[in-house]
Amino acid sequence: MDQPERVLVVGPSWIGDMVMAQSLFMGLRARLPAATVDVLAPASTAQLVARMPEVDDAVIMNIEHGEFAWARRREAAQALRKRRYDQAIVLQRSAKAALVPWLAGIPVRTGYRGELRFGLINDVRTLDKTRYPLKAEHYALLGTAAEGDALGEMHWPRLTIDTGRQRELVAELELNLERPVVGFAPGAAYGGAKAWPTRHYAELAARLDAAGHACWIFGSADDRAVAEAMAAAAPAHGVNLAERTSLIDIVDLAALTTQFVGNDTGVMHLASATAPSVIGLYGSTDPDYAPPLAATSQRLWRGMDCSPCRERQCPLGHHACLEDLPVRDVFAAGTHPGSSVIASLHAITHYGPAIKAD
Repeated sequence: MDQPERVLVVGPSWIGDMVMAQSLFMGLRARLPAATVDVLAPASTAQLVARMPEVDDAVIMNIEHGEFAWARRREAAQALRKRRYDQAIVLQRSAKAALVPWLAGIPVRTGYRGELRFGLINDVRTLDKTRYPLKAEHYALLGTAAEGDALGEMHWPRLTIDTGRQRELVAELELNLERPVVGFAPGAAYGGAKAWPTRHYAELAARLDAAGHACWIFGSADDRAVAEAMAAAAPAHGVNLAERTSLIDIVDLAALTTQFVGNDTGVMHLASATAPSVIGLYGSTDPDYAPPLAATSQRLWRGMDCSPCRERQCPLGHHACLEDLPVRDVFAAGTHPGSSVIASLHAITHYGPAIKAD
């Protein structure tokens, strides 16, 4: 295939996946410095592209995860024809995701083997999960020139920080930067099987509060109960930021934390792209597939026989993979990273370099 001059990436609908996809965008920019690289995505994740300098433009497609929306896909394809892309890279494995590039007549359509995609994808790639275990690597591999090419240097997600907006947020939200800050992402939009219990988060917030750490609690309306419980448990230095910050705000504020703690969710992965150190709590998912890619990260995981089940709710009804992940382990990880006393420490990893600010 000739070197493409205009590349369209069909981006993910999930926040964490879009963050990890930045590794692909970085690789494309390194390999094709003069090419146009655009991303097609729903507004919910396309907004993150503004903090990815490797991408030229975000093209909004108002079709959320799971929707078929045939008419809107045809309209999107007609609009894309005018942009005359040489190649489309489809990150998802569904037939729906591959429809728009095919309808738009983009000549080279790159992707992995997936459901009923014969003809929709004409540059079919295979994946060696043994050699490349990380989801971010799976995305980055689609940016290589041809099937079978080695990945080469891996570029880890690093979102740009807007220091001006950062200062505004600190003032607007009356945040105190005089003490160490621990950020939290206690939500789990995918399902309860990913969620460390509310009472554990509240106890951790109480211990950190007593130790003089500020606790910044992020989340959506769905996380209101856990955020309120944590803030109540940390009366001295706890700040409930749930429903008060956008995803882009979290990008800037996470960079001010000393540690960030979260379930395996989109906000935790978002924070990993700016926070210096992240603690990921894993139960129903695989900590070696989508770890937090912060400059320093710790993965806490009990590694039970039933894990990872990847279910939305615990199929056995006990949720022991996270119910029995002790508060003392997470507290120790936040105050003494990598310590041998952290019984559930699965791995501590360094993915530097540091984040760049505007």
